[in-house]
Amino acid sequence: MSVASSVLIPYASYLRVYEPLAAFPEPERTHWARYARLPRTPGAQEELRRSLADLLPTPPVPVPVHESGEAFVALLDGVVVICPWRTRLRGWLALQELAGQFPEPVLDAMLPPVVRVQVESDYERWLSRNPDARPWIRTAVWQVPLRWFALFGDEDREYEPGERPSGAEEAGAGEGAGAGAGGAGGAGGAGKAPVLRYRTTMAQARRRLARALRALRESIDDGPMTEGLIEVGRWLEEFHPRALVELDFGGLVHAVPEEWLAADRSAAQLAEGIAALRAGDGERASDAYGRLAERWRTVRDLRFAN
Repeated sequence: MSVASSVLIPYASYLRVYEPLAAFPEPERTHWARYARLPRTPGAQEELRRSLADLLPTPPVPVPVHESGEAFVALLDGVVVICPWRTRLRGWLALQELAGQFPEPVLDAMLPPVVRVQVESDYERWLSRNPDARPWIRTAVWQVPLRWFALFGDEDREYEPGERPSGAEEAGAGEGAGAGAGGAGGAGGAGKAPVLRYRTTMAQARRRLARALRALRESIDDGPMTEGLIEVGRWLEEFHPRALVELDFGGLVHAVPEEWLAADRSAAQLAEGIAALRAGDGERASDAYGRLAERWRTVRDLRFAN
C-alpha cells in the first residue's frame, strides 16, 4: 500500500448541500452535467489526500492556488444533484476559524505569518470579485454540531456496518470506505469502514429547522442553539429549493466504536427534545437534550485523549 493511501480521514463530520443542475449558471452547468456522467468520481478521502499533500512543501500551501473542479454526485428522486467541493473557498474559511483556536506562537509554527498574510490578501481580492460566494460543504472537527441534527428525522438515517479485513489486509484497516457522494474511498482489500449519514430534501430540512426554532423561541430565551439554528437557516436559504441536504459522520466513524455508531439516534433524540418543548414539558426536553449533549461531549473529549 502506498503512503498516500494509508492516510486516515481526520475526525471530521460534514453538512453538505447537493443542488440540481438547473441551479448552476452556464458554463458551470455543462461542466457538472459532463462530470456527473464520469464512470467514477473522487470521494472525500481523495479530496483530503490532495489537501494534505499541499501542506508538505516548505512553505506549506494551506489554500489551493486554483479552485477545484470536483464535486460529490448523488441522485434525488432520480435527478442528478451536485455538491461542488469548492476546496479553495473552504480553505480560506477554515483559516479564518483557525486563528481563534490556537495561540499565535502555535499558529506561527503551523503556518508562518508571511504565508497567512499572503493567503488573507488573496482571499480579500477574490471576495471583492465574488461577494455572494458560499460553500456547499460545512465541516466540524471531533463532533457533529447538535444544531445540524435539527434538519433531519430518524427516517433519514442511513447506516452501513464496516467490513473487517483479514490476514495481511489488516495493515490497511484504517482506510476509509465508499467512494462517490460523501464516501471515503478505500484501497483494494483494505476492508470497509462503517458509514453513517442522514439525507433529506431541502424542503424537509427547512421545515424541521423552522419548527425547532419556533419551539425554542416560545419556550426559552435565545441562546447558542437558537443562534446556531438561525445561522444554519440563513445558509440553507442560499440554495435551490429542490436540493438534497446530507449530514455525513465522515472521519468520526474511525474515532468511536462501531457499536456506538450502530446505536446512535441523535436526530431522533433531538427531535424528542423539541417535541417536548412544543408540548410545554420543559423537564422532559431538558432531559433529552442533556443526554444528547453528554453523548457528544464524550466524543469531543477524545480530541484531548493521549
